[in-house]
Amino acid sequence: MSRLFRDVDGGSLCPRGSVVCIGAFDGLHLGHRALVRHAVARARALDVPAVGLSFECLPREFFARGNPPPRLTLPRDRIRLLLDQGLDHLGLLRFNAALAAMPAEDFVRRVLAGRLGAREVWIGPEFRFGNRRGGDLALLQAMGAELGFQAAEIEPVQVQGERVSSTRIREALVAGDFARVGLLLGRPYAIGGRVVRGRQLGRTLGFPTANLRFPKAPALSGIYATWVHGVAAQPWPSVSSFGTRPTVEGVEPLLEAHLFDFAGDLYGRHIEVEFVAKLRDEEKFPDLPALTVQMQRDAGQARAILSESERLRATA
Repeated sequence: MSRLFRDVDGGSLCPRGSVVCIGAFDGLHLGHRALVRHAVARARALDVPAVGLSFECLPREFFARGNPPPRLTLPRDRIRLLLDQGLDHLGLLRFNAALAAMPAEDFVRRVLAGRLGAREVWIGPEFRFGNRRGGDLALLQAMGAELGFQAAEIEPVQVQGERVSSTRIREALVAGDFARVGLLLGRPYAIGGRVVRGRQLGRTLGFPTANLRFPKAPALSGIYATWVHGVAAQPWPSVSSFGTRPTVEGVEPLLEAHLFDFAGDLYGRHIEVEFVAKLRDEEKFPDLPALTVQMQRDAGQARAILSESERLRATA
């Protein structure tokens, strides 16, 4: 049986019951991971499957319509990160008009009780669900008493006195504070995907790039010192541009990583770009020669930052 399911309705996935955790899980930060780990531990104690339940698109994206909020992780990375936490099943429910209009009580009966046979339901602090956000912990506990499951929420996770949240991570990304981002995520911030063919403009300028599409509103944009994972045994030093490329009238967000002193074909390869430091904001240059001069400056600055980063890591 597939570990991933997308639909509200269907046959029972967990005939013996399950322990369910629900959340947006964008970024899978330390708070998210604490919730998932707790659900997995409870499932193991009860000898039933652990189920993670989330949505795609995210509800806030659906209701934002033409002005979507920034996304930390794409669906494929969210799936991988969640399943790596030990979940037996992951529901990435299609969030559409029908699901948005579903009363919270119907969601509990159809999905939690009917589809998943929940014996325990765990949520994060202040989590709400259902039409007009009508579902909360009190509703889960009241319906659980009727339907045969228990519900509770975990305590907020704090790092250095700060509550971990996706909002705070987005703020830190905008500020280029990757040390803070890493503390809240519990790992360096990285974006992964398969390398696609671009316009090959960088190659003509002496800066060939490995390009990753990001078909969501990104939480950051600009020029960065980065490490690229997945091309060699060790991370490869690089300078990356993430944005819409205004100098060449770009539209969709594209992550372009120039790997220093690299010779090889990466098309179709899955790589991850780890962000280390922000060099500058994206800007529109008057012409390509001016852009090339700035790219050379960016490359030199990124090399220096990564060299120092590597030195500090080696002496840590």
